[in-house]
Amino acid sequence: MEFSAEMIASFLKGEVAGNKNSVVTNYAKIEEGKNGDLCFLSNPKYEHYIYTTDASIVVVSDKFSPQSEVKATLIKVEDPYKAFADLLVLYVANKPQPEGVSEKASISEKATIGENNYIGDFTVVEDGAKIGSNCKIYPQVYIGLGVKIGDNVTLRPGVKIYEGCVLGNNIELHAGTIIGSDGFGYAPVGDSYEKIPQIGNVIIEDDVDMGSNCTIDRSTMGSTIIHKGVKLDNLCHCAHNTEIGENTVAAAFLGVAGSSKVGKNCVIAGQVGIVGHISVADRTTIGSLAGITRTIKEENGSYLGFPSIDSNLFKRIHVIQKKLPDMYTEMRTMQKEIAKLKETIEKFETK
Repeated sequence: MEFSAEMIASFLKGEVAGNKNSVVTNYAKIEEGKNGDLCFLSNPKYEHYIYTTDASIVVVSDKFSPQSEVKATLIKVEDPYKAFADLLVLYVANKPQPEGVSEKASISEKATIGENNYIGDFTVVEDGAKIGSNCKIYPQVYIGLGVKIGDNVTLRPGVKIYEGCVLGNNIELHAGTIIGSDGFGYAPVGDSYEKIPQIGNVIIEDDVDMGSNCTIDRSTMGSTIIHKGVKLDNLCHCAHNTEIGENTVAAAFLGVAGSSKVGKNCVIAGQVGIVGHISVADRTTIGSLAGITRTIKEENGSYLGFPSIDSNLFKRIHVIQKKLPDMYTEMRTMQKEIAKLKETIEKFETK
C-alpha cells in the first residue's frame, strides 16, 4: 500500500511541512527509518534521530520546531503518538483478512452463527453456543456448551472458552488464552483436599483485549467479571469470583487471587500479586513486583514493594537502604567510642 504525505495529513487532520507528494509504503521506528518509511516522533529523547533519519515522512507534534535541517517531510499533529496509532489501525484494516468457514471446523447444528464470520481449521463449536457477526475465530479454538459471543470478536489460535461463559463485543483474545477453567477451590478433608465444584461462569464485557496465555477462572458461584475496556498483557491470571474494573490495564504476570476486586482505570505493572478477598480503589497505580496484601480504599494512590506501601515512601526507604552499609559502619564506630567514653566516666567517678 502506498500513501502520500498529503493523504496522510488529510486522514490525521494535520499539516504538511515539506514535500506533500512524498510517498511511503512501510512503517518503521525513527532510528531505523529508510527511504519510503513512515515514522513518528513523540518522545523528546529521540529528537536527535529526526536530523539523521532517512525516513520519507515523520509525524511530529504541531509544537515541534527543528533545531537544524530535517530531510524528511513532516506532518504536524496535535498528538503524534495517537496519530500514529490511528495510522496503524488503518494499515491493519487494509490488510487482507481471512474469510469463510473451514470445512475442517466442527460446528454443532445446535449452535447459532452470525454473518460475515471467519472460522478456521479444527475449531470446535459446541451445542447452544451463539456467535455474533463479523467475528474471526482462528484455527484450533474451542467454544464450549452455551457460550455466548458478541460481534467483532477475534479469537486467535488455540483460545479455549469453557461452557456457559459470555463475551461481549469488540474483544480480542490472543493465542492460548483460556476463559472459564475451574477456579482453585478445594476443601481440606483430613490430610487431603476435596474439590469444590465451580458452577459459575466468566463474563467479559465489551472492548476487552487480552494477550497470549491468560487464564480467567470461572467463579465458584455467580460470575468472574472482566469489565468493559480492560487490557491485559500476556500471562495474566484472574482467579475465581474476581472482578477487574473498567479501563484497567495490566502488564504481564499479574495474579489476582480469588474474590478480589480491582477498581476502574487502574494501571498495574508487571509481576504484581494481589491477595484474595480484598479490593483496590479506582485509579490506583501499582508498580512492578508489588504485592498488594490489604484493601486499598483511597483512590488515585500509587504503590510499590512487598508488602506494598505508598510509592513515595518506598522511594525514600530505597534511598536509605543504599546507605545502610555506611550507616552500620558509622554506628559500630560510635558504639565503640561511647563504650570508651563510659569507661572513662566510670573511672573518673570512682576517684
